[in-house]
Amino acid sequence: MKARRIQPARYGLFLFAAFWVLVILPLSAMAAPYAAYVIDARTGKEIHAENADTRLHPASLTKMMTLYIAFQAVERGELSLDTQVTISQNAASEPPSKLGMRPGQKIALRYLIRAAAVKSANDAATAIGEAIEGSEAAFARRMNRTAKQLGMTRTTFKNMHGLTENGHLSTARDMTAMGRHLLYDYPQYYNLFSRITADAGVRKVSHTNRRFLGSYKGADGIKTGYTRAAGFNLTASAERGNERIIVTVFGGNSTASRNAKVAELMDLGFRRAPSSAPLSKPVPPVYADVEDAPAAPGAAGKTIRLVGAVTTSKRPQLRPRNDVVVVATATAPEATSVVSNSDITAALREAVQTAPPPPAAPATAPQSKDAEIVIASAQASARPEPRPKDVTLAVQQAVEQEIVTRVSTSGSRHWGVNVGRFPSRYAAEKVLLKTALAEMSTLDGTLRKVVQRPQGYDANFLGMSRESADLACRRLAARNVSCFMIGPSEG
Repeated sequence: MKARRIQPARYGLFLFAAFWVLVILPLSAMAAPYAAYVIDARTGKEIHAENADTRLHPASLTKMMTLYIAFQAVERGELSLDTQVTISQNAASEPPSKLGMRPGQKIALRYLIRAAAVKSANDAATAIGEAIEGSEAAFARRMNRTAKQLGMTRTTFKNMHGLTENGHLSTARDMTAMGRHLLYDYPQYYNLFSRITADAGVRKVSHTNRRFLGSYKGADGIKTGYTRAAGFNLTASAERGNERIIVTVFGGNSTASRNAKVAELMDLGFRRAPSSAPLSKPVPPVYADVEDAPAAPGAAGKTIRLVGAVTTSKRPQLRPRNDVVVVATATAPEATSVVSNSDITAALREAVQTAPPPPAAPATAPQSKDAEIVIASAQASARPEPRPKDVTLAVQQAVEQEIVTRVSTSGSRHWGVNVGRFPSRYAAEKVLLKTALAEMSTLDGTLRKVVQRPQGYDANFLGMSRESADLACRRLAARNVSCFMIGPSEG
């Protein structure tokens, strides 16, 4: 039986069909959906949008949220940049890109932050989340709570690194908002995203976005991302003069084509953005620890714990009353006595009626301040003013009935913090100014005071409550600034 011979024309058609099925179709299937969003960073106003609300795989853009929460945790004193984090088996086993740490290895949080921001290391991101919340699931819940507070309404996080996972999705609009919050909420850390290289403790790492940072004028961040499902993603920011633009692109086909598209959108943003615009920073969230786990039957609902110290408190106004009179003596400025107005009125009337005329006294003889009594009464009717000694006797007899003492709280804002001792007054004042600018949220409204000591010049912030002084010290310690509290008598 003779074998059938395939005609050359048919054979060529067969090869083309096979090439289409085996090569072209898989490549097209791998192409991720495209989305883009452009805003004026100063105002947050939209300049360009394409599929901006389509939920897509964010890849390592996820690490922007991981780093945001790390900065938040340091600010709140949950841990410091020098906290030694123990690498778990889970973190060490993450796939690349990674720093390459071993299970059980200890490394400072600052190095993990650098590795996640610059190299986009998955093991570093996982270690950060576990150090803050204890597990990936708990950290993901905090990520989602924070996303809601930032207005990221179409974002759901399942992990801290961004590797593809079912339901782990975000949008170009939401990731642009995330980048804007990083820029304005934590400007002290924003320089991380423009470093071409960084010391990550165990080794030096290079930035995944160094090509765009080096080629586009004014570019200073923020984060790249890539997985097969996501394509090549980038949230970028650039500043030129008074203008700043933030661009997010999802679904690029390659690093080069993605960078070219981002540069094109950046140019569009700078052309359309006004040369001057009022800076309207996004409102940072108030941290709320909300337990998302379902409550047991019969138990209370969700628990919300707000963390923060009260810095100011309005003093309530006294209500006018007709049946109470306040008597204060110059010898007891820290106490207030409250007695019945009717009892004092009766005592005063009796004292005035029975008291003998006083002997004449020299006009130059001053009255003793210890014998002076100031009486405030709600009654408007005029009464003859009794002599000071007679009033003292009458008040003493009336006050014996009941005395309520209220201790003064005038020292509640007499606390402060010390941030070091320096060889010169100039050095102390310089540190005070630098610290005040770095920690404005807790030191705003305080008094900067340099106190000369035999050993040098103390740099103090005064005029704080005990709670605000404690909070300021914890936050300064998180910035590696030496600090201790000063009591009311130490300023």
